Amino acid sequence: MEEKAKSEEKKIGMIEAWLRKHRLVYTAATRHPLILSIRDGTIHIASFKTWLAQDYLFVRAFVPFVASVLIKAWKESDDSADMEVILGGMASLEDEISWFKKEANKWGIPYSDVVPQQANINYCRFLESLMSPDVEYTVAITAFWAIEAVYQESFAHCIGEGSETPAELKETCARWGNEGFGQYCQSLQKIANRRLQKASDDELKKAEVVLLSVLEHEVEFWNMSRGNV
Repeated sequence: MEEKAKSEEKKIGMIEAWLRKHRLVYTAATRHPLILSIRDGTIHIASFKTWLAQDYLFVRAFVPFVASVLIKAWKESDDSADMEVILGGMASLEDEISWFKKEANKWGIPYSDVVPQQANINYCRFLESLMSPDVEYTVAITAFWAIEAVYQESFAHCIGEGSETPAELKETCARWGNEGFGQYCQSLQKIANRRLQKASDDELKKAEVVLLSVLEHEVEFWNMSRGNV
């Protein structure tokens, strides 16, 4: 039975195998009630503003994490193309921070007055823990893919067929739900799968735990934005 499972994992890729295994928690992260309320047009704007302000703080903590993944790729990767993919993602974060500032003006949010909530603090501490030199590249790239993929799949759902997303939120959803970002996430997934295929059992265990941790932090972040903490 174990051999059959390993054969299946090799065929479809470790990431897909884990997503099937942990489908419930992945769905909880990508089809959260906050996302569903955006899609059906029932979201409370206060919840959206909370998410926007907290996510701005999170993205600022995300930048050094991505930089650490880039350094790990430089040191440990067996494919030089990895660095180009990660660097492309890192470069887009400058534009993302500018976008958050523009949105702050649009919604009247003074970021200087925003205090990180506990779910945000916990998530940022988790990111910082992954920046340690002791964390393998394989584990870090798995986390990086998962963080990006949750947003891509969540916001793509908000602009999919039949959605009733409010007009003023469509730009936000398109930012992460667009096809280009989806292709970028696919590139990260390919890197993670390639690394996981060659990983030791210990690395595989760590990467799976980290994937689950990302999904749990994402759920808590959405919960925080709705005030469910």
